[in-house]
Parts: sequence; structure tokens; C-alpha cells
Amino acid sequence: MQSYAILIDGGFAKRKLGTSKAPATADHFKSLVETLQSVPQLTGQRLHRVYYYDSTPLESSHDKPLGGGRVQFGNSPVAAKSRKLFEQLAEQPYMALRLGELVLEGWEINAARLRGETSTSIEVRADDLRPQITQKGVDMRIGMDIAALTLKRLVQTIVLVSGDSDFVPAMKFARREGAHLYLCPLGHRVKPSMREHSDLLLDIGAHQPEAVGLSPSA
Repeated sequence: MQSYAILIDGGFAKRKLGTSKAPATADHFKSLVETLQSVPQLTGQRLHRVYYYDSTPLESSHDKPLGGGRVQFGNSPVAAKSRKLFEQLAEQPYMALRLGELVLEGWEINAARLRGETSTSIEVRADDLRPQITQKGVDMRIGMDIAALTLKRLVQTIVLVSGDSDFVPAMKFARREGAHLYLCPLGHRVKPSMREHSDLLLDIGAHQPEAVGLSPSA
């Protein structure tokens, strides 16, 4: 029996499945996996594993400029929700977490503070600043796992839940190694290059998934 793996770009999926007021939960991802398993093209295959990619919350503390005091990022509600989500996801069957890290690059002025500003100079206060945080190591892990799964012939089909065109090289590699690449962008409008280098576009609706075949490419 052929096997498949589901690779979930967590940062992308959380934005599509949840909102700022109602963040995505482990139940959202459980439902997503179950929906993907019900896709006709996958029902005859065995699920090898679900890989979830995200970043561990920023746990360090830093001084905010302009006398803004010490910011304990690990004590924030966002960090607590992330830890809870990871704990719950780790308990789901066939689930493997692949976690990168968040890094504080510095501080930047809130866009709202600059909106409508016409003067050549402005007064900036600590409240006008927000942390500039970047994600490290997540895209690399996705690319490496796509390569490992295909080179070791662990699966014949990869289901990639993402809308990031940075994964196109990894998608092309998987197909050249003989694997099928199914793309699930969760309704996100993807670039033509992602469609071109996918074998199937999975349009996951509110109730029933619909698989739309794409013309094969090199």
C-alpha cells in the first residue's frame, strides 16, 4: 500500500484557520487532518505521519527602548497559547512537531503611529514601538523533510499545507524524485509557480474537500 505524509506550515495555517480574536486550536488542526484523509485520492493510501512546523514562543526578556521597561515575552498570552497548542498537537496520533525559533531583531515604529503623519519629524514614545520578531529554521525544516521523505522512499505522496512560494524548489525536487505533490493552500490564492509544480490542488471547503487536478509538469 502506498503512503503519504501531511506537512503543515503552522504559521500559515494558523492565519487561515483562526483569527486574532479566535486563534486556531488543536481541534482545528485535527479537523484539517481528518478532512485531508477523506480526500478520494488519499483514502486508498496509508498515512505515514503528520508534520507540523512552527516556532517555539520567544521566552527571553528584553529592555524596551525609550524607557519602556523590561518586556517578558515568555509571560505573554501569545506565548502561553503557543505552548498549549504544541502540547495538544503532540498528543494527536501520527503527529510530529518540527519547531524552529523566534528571534527578536529589534524594535520598530507601529504603522498606525505613522499613518496620516505629514511632518518631517515626529516624537516617538515607548508605546509607539513594537518588537520586530522573525522566524528562524522553519522553512529549512520543511524543505529538508520533503527531501528526506522522497529520497528515502518513505512516502509516495506529500500533502503540503501552505501558500508560500518559497517551497517551490522543494516541491520540484519531490516530483523529480517520483513523488506526487498535493498542495492545500486553504483557499489562499497561490502564485502560478506553486500550481505549476503541484500534481493536485486540494480546495478544502467548509464541509467537503474538493480535489482539482492540475496538468503535470516536469
